[in-house]
Amino acid sequence: MDRVALRGLKGRGYHGVFPKEREEGQTFLVDIVLGLDTRPAAADDDLTKTVHYGIVAEEVVAVVEGEPVNLVETLAERIAQVCLKHEGVQEVEVRVHKPDAPITVPFDDVTVTITRSRV
Repeated sequence: MDRVALRGLKGRGYHGVFPKEREEGQTFLVDIVLGLDTRPAAADDDLTKTVHYGIVAEEVVAVVEGEPVNLVETLAERIAQVCLKHEGVQEVEVRVHKPDAPITVPFDDVTVTITRSRV
């Protein structure tokens, strides 16, 4: 299976279990890796035979900026389902970064990574 990756998609969301997260929001970063067969598109040099990653990027950011959820895991699942709606996408790996998570010790990043497929 071939891979199309988008890294560092950025949106402001209001996800989290604490009131401050819901009120003030924070930046979330998303990396996705889409699994699909790119041979038909490459053979015909035809965008309609592959995934339009610009549209996928917009849809992913819309999920981040959309309806708030408590858990990053839920956010990742919603993003995965949006990606799998695209014809030809057989699998997706989603990594959601929450670099401003409310943690009381120094840290660089918090991530949740999931892999989902059509099966």
